[in-house]
Amino acid sequence: MTSEVTYLGDLRTSSVHNNSGDTVISDAPLDNNGKGEAFSPTDAVANALATCMFTIMGIKAAQLGIDLANSTADVTKHMQSDPRMISKIEIVFHMKTVVDEKSKQILERAAKTCPVYLSLHSDIEKAVTFNWQ
Repeated sequence: MTSEVTYLGDLRTSSVHNNSGDTVISDAPLDNNGKGEAFSPTDAVANALATCMFTIMGIKAAQLGIDLANSTADVTKHMQSDPRMISKIEIVFHMKTVVDEKSKQILERAAKTCPVYLSLHSDIEKAVTFNWQ
């Protein structure tokens, strides 16, 4: 089992990661009857895409002797209403390292092979931009 999720009421959940004990609270967004005081489930999906892409790039970067520390990503999730679902995830990576063109291509291609990227439905547009120093 990966986690245990408890419904706390008022459209809020608490999830406990079994291996680490870390806890994540989720809240329904303001536009869907929630308080918007924590990541919504769909926010978590969009955020998971960026973190997964960073993880896979980090693995490949380590193999290439490249340090990606302090790089950031801006994540924007777009929802559609009928049916209510994520329609687009925009991610702008700000890479705080200088690498050659070949390494950029390798890392960008690796990012797009992360499990979350490959698991998301093809109807969800993934607009990914890499800004390198």
